[in-house]
Amino acid sequence: LLPGHKEVTVNLLDLLSLTSQYRLFNKHKPWIETSYHGVITENMDTVLLDPPLVALDKDSPLPYAGEICAFKVFGQDAPFEAVVLNGTSGEGVLRASSPVDCESQKEYTFIIQAYDCGAGPDGADWKKSHKAVVHVQVDDVNEFSPVFRESLYKASVTEGKIYDSILQVEAWDQDCSPQYSQICNYEIVTPGTPFAIDRNGNIRNTERLSFDKQQSFRIMVSAFDCGQKRTKEDVTVHIEVKPVCKPGWQGWNKRVDYEPGTGSKQLFPKMHLETCGGPLSGVKAMVELQTNHIGKGCDRETYSEKSLQKLCGAASGSTDLLPAPSPTANWTASLLTDSGRESDLIYKFDGHQAANVPDHVVPQNLTDQFTIATWMKHGPSPGLRAEKETLLCSSDKTEMNRHHYSLYVHNCRLVFLLRRDFTQIDTFRPAEFHWKLDQICDKEWHYYVINVEFPAVTLFVDGVTYEPYLVTDDWPIHASKIDTQLTVGACWQGQLETPRYTQYFHGSLSGLTIRPGRIETQKVISCLQACKEGLDINSLESLAKDIKFHFNPAQSVLVVEGEDVDSINTAITKVSYINSRQFPTPGLRRLHITTTVQCFGEETCLSIPEIKAVVMVLPPSEPRITISGSNQLIRFASDLRSPLGVALFKDLRITSTVMKGESSGRSRRPGVMEVMHNLDYCDVLVIGEELNPDRESLEIHHSALLGKHLDATNSTSGISIYGVDSMAHYEQALRQLRYRNWRPTSLNDRKFRLTCSELNGRYTSNEFTLEVTVPHHVAPVEHVNHMAVQPPYMRPVHHPLMIHTLNSHMSAPPAATAVIVVCIAALVVIVVIGIYRIHTTHQEASRDDESESKDPEVDWENSALNITVNPMEVSPKRKITNTNRRSRAHKPQKNLFVLQDIKGPQGLGEALKGEQEEEEEEEEDGELVGAMTIAESDISDEEEEEKGREGFDWRKQEAKPEWDCISATY
Repeated sequence: LLPGHKEVTVNLLDLLSLTSQYRLFNKHKPWIETSYHGVITENMDTVLLDPPLVALDKDSPLPYAGEICAFKVFGQDAPFEAVVLNGTSGEGVLRASSPVDCESQKEYTFIIQAYDCGAGPDGADWKKSHKAVVHVQVDDVNEFSPVFRESLYKASVTEGKIYDSILQVEAWDQDCSPQYSQICNYEIVTPGTPFAIDRNGNIRNTERLSFDKQQSFRIMVSAFDCGQKRTKEDVTVHIEVKPVCKPGWQGWNKRVDYEPGTGSKQLFPKMHLETCGGPLSGVKAMVELQTNHIGKGCDRETYSEKSLQKLCGAASGSTDLLPAPSPTANWTASLLTDSGRESDLIYKFDGHQAANVPDHVVPQNLTDQFTIATWMKHGPSPGLRAEKETLLCSSDKTEMNRHHYSLYVHNCRLVFLLRRDFTQIDTFRPAEFHWKLDQICDKEWHYYVINVEFPAVTLFVDGVTYEPYLVTDDWPIHASKIDTQLTVGACWQGQLETPRYTQYFHGSLSGLTIRPGRIETQKVISCLQACKEGLDINSLESLAKDIKFHFNPAQSVLVVEGEDVDSINTAITKVSYINSRQFPTPGLRRLHITTTVQCFGEETCLSIPEIKAVVMVLPPSEPRITISGSNQLIRFASDLRSPLGVALFKDLRITSTVMKGESSGRSRRPGVMEVMHNLDYCDVLVIGEELNPDRESLEIHHSALLGKHLDATNSTSGISIYGVDSMAHYEQALRQLRYRNWRPTSLNDRKFRLTCSELNGRYTSNEFTLEVTVPHHVAPVEHVNHMAVQPPYMRPVHHPLMIHTLNSHMSAPPAATAVIVVCIAALVVIVVIGIYRIHTTHQEASRDDESESKDPEVDWENSALNITVNPMEVSPKRKITNTNRRSRAHKPQKNLFVLQDIKGPQGLGEALKGEQEEEEEEEEDGELVGAMTIAESDISDEEEEEKGREGFDWRKQEAKPEWDCISATY
């Protein structure tokens, strides 16, 4: 005991209790380092930490409180866990809880804490250390092989040059570390090649190459990463040797074939510009389609002028002064046509050709507004003082030589003369309008339109407006009774003793028209002269932004500009040719390409040769237009006199076929295919004498043309239906064409010829001829009249109507009566059969006209006739009555005919003999339909119509009779 202290007695049990309480008390927190740095190799699970993972606790060596029980890792998606190796010493290890991939993530940062075991075995009152930061770096493993970025490399070199670098190949590696992801070496594995490659993949040639010796090389290249891992697949390098560079376009064909109907076709799909490597600042290429030798300057629509104007929406009423020669337009037959232009109707004037336009064609009502239009091709006039060359001239037909209006060329100037008639004021008025244009004498086709709105006159050339540079005035022409003559190709001089043409035209004309009362619009003019072929660019949206291009109005010239050669090359490959005509003009179209290259600081630095190529438009499959139908039409006079007349072409059919070859193996079998296309006119012409307007006409109702692009003109020579429309619409219109004749007494037959055309006569149909036959009555036959006259020595005997059967129980009549009955029955059978055939023929002809939809054929060969005869009834006049008949749709029924006015056995015998002789004559002639018969000869046209209404109005039936066989029951 220490001095000054009291003695303390301690119980041993109390001491042991205090010691136990102290041991169960957890006083201190575990301690770890504040930061750790670790390294783990990918695909391994143990992390090497610096410093090692050790946790200390000052409560040691107390059990539980001084021991370490756990390490906990905190961090988003940290694939690690800490494991306690020794709880007493506090040692632990950091492991990967899932595979670690360097390519996915190269390093991780997370938090770790240590936990002691608490105050007792139950882990209560445990304590945790402070938070320590752990940085773990993932070491890479060379697990990937290098891969080339391209599957094939191409380059070209010019012979005789040594290149520092022809091209560069490039490989890459998926490994994450610089050591294994970088490519450290390339190697050419193909032996014996004159090429070398450096560490960066640049390939160069080791010797001068010769195009004549070898034109291309194919080498294989391999790559190595810095871990010396080699590519699994080597890459192919194709090097092409070109001859000494010559600037110009390469990869184009001199001829491009174009098949009609294929739309747009690329002209230069593989063409590119070779500039020999010089630095360029801009390229300008002009592509020109030259079609001056095709028709009127290019492939235009070649329908008739009226059809074209209707197609373009022009106002109606124009007069074509140069139509295709035909029976209705024969004044152009003597003119020379340009036979080399199969697609266009072109008239060539050589200074000796002219034509007078018939008076009935010339427009007589020219007002203050009218339009003159024509296609013209004209060259310079010979001589210093050339004469006037007249295209169109209206002059006095006789006595004087006044020019009322004319259009002529003089010294490459176009002049329009318009002398107004003296109607109001006798004063000067504008009379001559002059234009001086290069187009007039450039030997090319141009479309000229003169719009007259007096006193203003405007000229359109190819759709462009030109005002006259000179207008001269003149006095009006005083009225006179002298007729005028309109001529084309020259001017008529009628005051001479021998009238003749003067001021002949030298050149070519086509489509010369006059429209009185209205001027043409700009839209219609552009439509009439528009080309159907030209240049085009496909996929405009794919062109580079620096590319500029523009077309001329006719799309025959295309200019492409750009700063980059590759962009120009891409644009040129998209240039195409297009022809929208169904039957284009075959032949060559010339292509001309001129190119200008600009260099930096210079206007031009390279001279690019011009390109001359051709587009060959292959011949289209020519259509064969066929008109078919009934060639003969038999109609009675009453039908022709009816208000509607008769329909001529009820069963008309228009078809068009082309020859097509179908390839089958090595053999080629031609076939026929029906095609659909438009027609532009159909003419129905009268064969023989022209129509007499006093008694006959050809008519088509306006309703037949409604809803169609069709129009019609009529004359005594026939009727013409024109307009660009389908064959089906032409069929519908022609089926409603009707012929009337209100005085058909002297008419035996009429013949009509139908022809149709596509492209203004380029493709024409067969000539379909239709003959209309009109049966007439012959003079009465003497022995037939005896039947109607009673002999003086015979008394009329009246017999009741009786029907005898085989089982009759009646007493037999006297012998004379029996003979009479038998003779009458035989006579009636012969007469009724003949008459019935005639009236059935009449019924067929009438019903053909009345019902267009219900038109079955009458079949005489397969007919059945059941007749019940009353031989005893007598009447003052002979009369035949049909009380019943059978149609196709009904079963056979008996028909009751009554023959009256047969008096006496002598008269009966003469009548029977006469009818038998006539029947034999008819059989010899063999004409059962449309022949002259006795029954017709006794009745006039008016009586026939009246009797038809009384007993033979068969046209009111729903269908024609079809007789299976001819039989008589009596």
